[in-house]
Amino acid sequence: MVKHGNHEYLCAEEKRLKEDRERKKYWKKWGPYLSERQWGTVREDYSANGDAWAHFGFDQAKSRAYRWGEDGIAGVSDSHALQCVSFAFWNEKDDILKERLFGLGNPEGNHGESIKEIHYYLDNTPTHSYMKYLYKYPQSKFPYEEIRKENRERSRDVPEYNILDTGIFKDDRYWDIYIETAKDTEDPDEILFRVTAYNRGPEAAPLHIIPQITFRNTWAWGYETDDKKPSIEAQGEFIAKSKHWKIGERIMQLSPSPGVTPDSSDVHPNMLFTDNDTNLQALYGVDNKTEYTKDGFHRHIVDGEKDAVNPAKKGTKVAAWYAFEEGDGIPPGGCAVVRFKLSTKVEKRTFTDERGAVQTDEGIDEEIFDDMFELRRYEADEFYWRISPLPMTEDLRNIQRQAFSGMLWTKQFYHMIWEQWANGDPNQPPPPPERKNIRNDKWRHMYLDDILSMPDCWEYPFFAAWDTAFHCIPLAMVDPEFAKKQLDVLTREWYMHPNGQIPAYEWNYGDVNPPVHAWATFRIFKIERKMYGREDLDFLERVFQKLLLNFTWWVNRKDSEGKNVFEGGFLGLDNIGIFNRSEELPTGGVLEQADSTGWMAFYCLNMLNIALELAKHRRIYEDIASKFFEHFIFISDAMTYRDGEKERSLWNDTDGFYYDAISHGGPSSQQMHVKSLVGLIPLFAVLTLEPEVLKKFPSFTKRMDWFIDNRTDVAERNIASMKRRGKGDRLLLALVSKDKLKKILKKMLDEDEFLSPYGIRSLSKYHEKNPYTMNVNGTEFRVDYVPGDSNSAMFGGNSNWRGPIWLCVNFLLIESLLRFHMFYGSKFKVECPTGSGDYMHLGQVAEEIQHRLQHIFARDDYGRRACNAGLDTLDHDPHWRDHVFFHEFFHGDDGRGLGASHQTGWTGLIAKMIHDSGVNCRLPHTPRTPGSAAAHYFDDIFSRVTKKPQPFLGRRHSTRSIDVRSDWTEDDDEEERKARERDDEEVLEYVNHRLKRVMSVSGSAAEDSDNDFEEQLDEN
Repeated sequence: MVKHGNHEYLCAEEKRLKEDRERKKYWKKWGPYLSERQWGTVREDYSANGDAWAHFGFDQAKSRAYRWGEDGIAGVSDSHALQCVSFAFWNEKDDILKERLFGLGNPEGNHGESIKEIHYYLDNTPTHSYMKYLYKYPQSKFPYEEIRKENRERSRDVPEYNILDTGIFKDDRYWDIYIETAKDTEDPDEILFRVTAYNRGPEAAPLHIIPQITFRNTWAWGYETDDKKPSIEAQGEFIAKSKHWKIGERIMQLSPSPGVTPDSSDVHPNMLFTDNDTNLQALYGVDNKTEYTKDGFHRHIVDGEKDAVNPAKKGTKVAAWYAFEEGDGIPPGGCAVVRFKLSTKVEKRTFTDERGAVQTDEGIDEEIFDDMFELRRYEADEFYWRISPLPMTEDLRNIQRQAFSGMLWTKQFYHMIWEQWANGDPNQPPPPPERKNIRNDKWRHMYLDDILSMPDCWEYPFFAAWDTAFHCIPLAMVDPEFAKKQLDVLTREWYMHPNGQIPAYEWNYGDVNPPVHAWATFRIFKIERKMYGREDLDFLERVFQKLLLNFTWWVNRKDSEGKNVFEGGFLGLDNIGIFNRSEELPTGGVLEQADSTGWMAFYCLNMLNIALELAKHRRIYEDIASKFFEHFIFISDAMTYRDGEKERSLWNDTDGFYYDAISHGGPSSQQMHVKSLVGLIPLFAVLTLEPEVLKKFPSFTKRMDWFIDNRTDVAERNIASMKRRGKGDRLLLALVSKDKLKKILKKMLDEDEFLSPYGIRSLSKYHEKNPYTMNVNGTEFRVDYVPGDSNSAMFGGNSNWRGPIWLCVNFLLIESLLRFHMFYGSKFKVECPTGSGDYMHLGQVAEEIQHRLQHIFARDDYGRRACNAGLDTLDHDPHWRDHVFFHEFFHGDDGRGLGASHQTGWTGLIAKMIHDSGVNCRLPHTPRTPGSAAAHYFDDIFSRVTKKPQPFLGRRHSTRSIDVRSDWTEDDDEEERKARERDDEEVLEYVNHRLKRVMSVSGSAAEDSDNDFEEQLDEN
């Protein structure tokens, strides 16, 4: 439970989380685990040249069975994706059934792979007891070829051509299709689905809604006997029964849909059956192995092939075809509603017939069914209110809610067994022998079968190690158990290489991501302790032990000369350098990376922090803490290290900045004067040691004091502060001294360099007029400021670190500033922005950056969101304006969203920022007055949501709508009601306390709210 005081109260969703955590009920067995794109992935690539995009493209997906997963729209599955629910649609104009979201593969897009659809993740809870998804489906023919052609002809210097650019949504000729899922109150295996499609256009239009249940194909590869092949069979007009040897028997129960006008007839579903097997004849011109194939529903509904589906009403894939086509279809402003459920039993309803007799039959009671959705939605409101009870604008609360929702919708089943993937399957043709050596041939131990947090379910439907670390911060706020599992599993023996390397991502497991795992591990440990009152020391110790292996791998593999200056390759920053940092330098020599060395110092400090935490319970960890303390000092010294009588450095005192350098061995090196995040990352390596900690661990303190006294040359040459105590008698461990900190921040807070209206840029704007160039053997290499999409094909060209704003590194910069503030206190101030004459302490600077990042998403005085790139439809249309995209990165000057459009992965960090500083976040483009900005909150009436909002939805057997019901009553008993009242009182006290600190002269964020700043680090 979220703790706001001493009283313990569990809301309904927290009770489900507790039951799942204690393994009393498996509430997370079913969830949104179906990918939005399985085609074009490395797992499905069996080509000789490793071209995953060409080997399995979008056009094949409707007819070709997947080997390692499934995909679909708004998909739900069990935790091994054995049985999958998804949704298909048809507008009678498209040439193909809309069974999956369309987008371009990497070679097709002028900026790499890119989805070309409009959908939003509107709501989700950690147990997936309630989920809501919105798909905007055009009524005109979908412009597949137009999008392909236009993007193919565009250069990298112009924006992508997206679906909004086609004009297909003109005159509102589209469907708003809301797909909701709710779980039963008591039974985690009973799942209700409701699809509500609104005609936003000016004319009536037909729509076909086709829910599907598919068994993932596990039988065609030669590992299962015939008796284990699953099946689905009709059991009447509205019921289909499925059998699977692992998940047992389940029932799909359908409800007829009400007519879309008062005079129209009910719409009965037509159940169609086929098999989830490849149509070999259509794809390759050879005989099919099964009579009915994966594309059966498309061929039957769109192409009119009546024999494409099984007349015996059985198969491994079933569809319920609801055709809303009576007359001209659904009228303007009208809606169609589809209801069905997946359960272990058939629902029976009781009703009174025309003669007044009470009857019972098999069927869904639509009123009870809809009530379940409203109850789950109310419980979701209550849960998220407890996560962030502080008053904030409704706009920020909506942004935060959708950010959490996106984090939970992008949980995906990920499956890959290297042995089978590399060598092929018994029942399939053997893959080309050269395929084994294309990629990942050193990762033979991998056996992956898990629910993982993905960066983006369409553009990045695979895990990425450092992305995962950032995902876990907002996830820990709502579901610490899942967040911990994500970090834990990547260190398990079926993921981590025997040499200690953590796999990067499926295109190259052996690539190197920044070492942020230790930071995330301790961060979510503290978040769970602060928000939920639980200390999971087993988790902390288990992951720490594995990270010792990973740390050793870094030291042995990425410090080639053994001098604590590290290489590392691209380190997640793709094109940030003048050269491809994952390849050999065209100049020869070795690239000594300021960011890699900074990351390792950061890694050391986080391992030190964890060791000290564990030492509170097991004193042997004091020795390990001492080891990381000394290792940090040697890395720090190496940032400006001595080689004989000469000194070479990654620090440039004239520029006041860190740079990468090329070393050819010996005492000299060549700095590359590119002002980028590479030079800011050393700021991450900062830690304050509390006096209480030093008193608690005399052995560690004694060793530290010995080192300071006996290795003075190392300890003081470029360590920020070892002997001088700071605010609260703290000690500071940092790569960056006070003088260097001032110099770096002068550039970082300069609006003509790093400081954008929307956060910190990845490359200084200085390079817009002053590009950095280097000529090597007649070839010019160049880095210039590119605030938007990448103008380079490096690393696929779909990411850009030469100017845009990335929330992940901004988040770490904010934390670093807060830690420096904890040491230096309110008297240490810097000019922010540089040249403005406005001075702030570092806590205020951190808050200013958080607010600027929130301004990417928040509406300004004109109703505009920067991320929407000035598009009127997105900003002002009432059916669009409240929905938010969470892009991968953002334009360095105007804040527009770029890259993957649903990357709530690390962009979901905005939820934590809103939680920490949303209470006094000003509107974009307004003066910074956080104290007065929060004043209006004291005039508000504080209360939790007490009314269940209920929409009007058509039903077949009742003219009553939910919103006019007179028989709604709370089910809570007296004890439950009193417990909730006590909880409300404690939360109200907590909120009032926080708001008074914001408003008070001595404690406001505008003056000095040190405790608030420390709380953002979850230290207390």
